[in-house]
Amino acid sequence: MTSERTYHHGDLRRAVLGAALDAIEQAGPDALSLRDLARRAGVSHAAPSHHFKDRTGLLTAVAAEGFGLFADALAQAPDLQERGVAYVRFAAGHPAHFQVMFRPELLRTDDPGLLAAKERATDELRAGVGGLPGAARGEDARLAGIAAWSLAHGFATLLLSGNLEDPVGGRDPGEVFRGLAGLLFDRSADPRPPTTPESS
Repeated sequence: MTSERTYHHGDLRRAVLGAALDAIEQAGPDALSLRDLARRAGVSHAAPSHHFKDRTGLLTAVAAEGFGLFADALAQAPDLQERGVAYVRFAAGHPAHFQVMFRPELLRTDDPGLLAAKERATDELRAGVGGLPGAARGEDARLAGIAAWSLAHGFATLLLSGNLEDPVGGRDPGEVFRGLAGLLFDRSADPRPPTTPESS
């Protein structure tokens, strides 16, 4: 828990965001309280409202920050499979952000900062899908993207909810996902049976 301290004006917003991330990681976003955050951050009760107006505004700021960090992580990955690894590692490294980002009912979904950060992340995901063989053949790239997203997001969600403790153990979850994705992609890269001399 953050100790009581006096923050300079420029640090207040970051202090409240940091306290919010701690609280979300401990109890989830639904239990978030502005009054509790002020106590955690060691600021006045009015400070969270001054910077974020209300709980929805605060969660929107958390999500916008999360999508920005998420886009940065995805941009470092060279292909779709590695974007999946980055997706899982982002969730493991930023569990509080991840819990809020995909909960539109908690957010001010028309917030310009949120929309811009979300668009950046979406563009990075689409860039990975564009390299798929199916997309090159003119197939529905959007469905391919949904399939890839479902795999990475499902793995990340199961990981954060504690449902993969046995298969993951103490290993890097990104490496576990890379192996899983490689297994599936290798088998699904070309659904046609191999050509044999008899069939050619």
